[in-house]
Amino acid sequence: MRPNRFYAAATSFVVAALAATPAAAQSANPPALPLWELGGVGFGVSQQAYPGSDQRVTRGLALPYVVYRGQWLRADQNTAGLRALKTDRFELDVGVSGSFGSSSDDITARRGMPDLGTLIEFGPRLKVNLGEWADGKWRIDLPVRGVFDLEDGLRHKGSAFEPELVYSRRADGGWRYSTSVGALVADTKLANHFYGVAPRFANAARPVYSAKSGLVGWRVGVAANKSLTPDWQLFGFVRADSVSGAANRASPLVKQTTGFTAGIGVAYTWMRSSERGTD
Repeated sequence: MRPNRFYAAATSFVVAALAATPAAAQSANPPALPLWELGGVGFGVSQQAYPGSDQRVTRGLALPYVVYRGQWLRADQNTAGLRALKTDRFELDVGVSGSFGSSSDDITARRGMPDLGTLIEFGPRLKVNLGEWADGKWRIDLPVRGVFDLEDGLRHKGSAFEPELVYSRRADGGWRYSTSVGALVADTKLANHFYGVAPRFANAARPVYSAKSGLVGWRVGVAANKSLTPDWQLFGFVRADSVSGAANRASPLVKQTTGFTAGIGVAYTWMRSSERGTD
């Protein structure tokens, strides 16, 4: 959702913020974090309806969250599933993430077409740690995910490859920052889910279009969070998405090249274990 996947950035950024290191772990040799944490999060997001849309969706949400840092089972800022391999250089996990949906009644370009439902993604991800440079850590994420629609009986909507270069660092004053540059590549089925126009949905302003596999778009994001107290955290994020050079730039559903997503929120940790987790 690290993760928006596809048309909502909120999920991945919020999950990362929830598991941000608390104030006690900002030292050079931080102690192991609790095995589990329970809490709640509230946030607001303004986003493009989907990459290439000229309309925005604004929403607020409050929900509980769980963090679990086991050796193999993980639910934290990096993984929501199984961690199959962990070395100093490489990490392989099998995880789950998700993204918000959009009603086609609220999007002029898609009016009369099926809604873009809430999507759930599942699949493996390889992370390659590149080391430290410029006072921060660098890594490459290489996830391959199957995509399923939660509002359509978990119907399979296609597959995606989402390579991403991530830089993260701690700064003075307890702030943690991360920046990322990535891309989204989709197979034909998923591309048609977003950009295809079947004959029954075509009209004078929206001709028939059969989407192709390939690049969906480019993404550049910045996120920051800060522990206000051991239990309260503040976080925010902004991301730019561009469909420049995308495989389906010619789709009648693509109305603009660049769009932005931004959000802000707070998280509260209600309970945590005394037992320490695994890095």
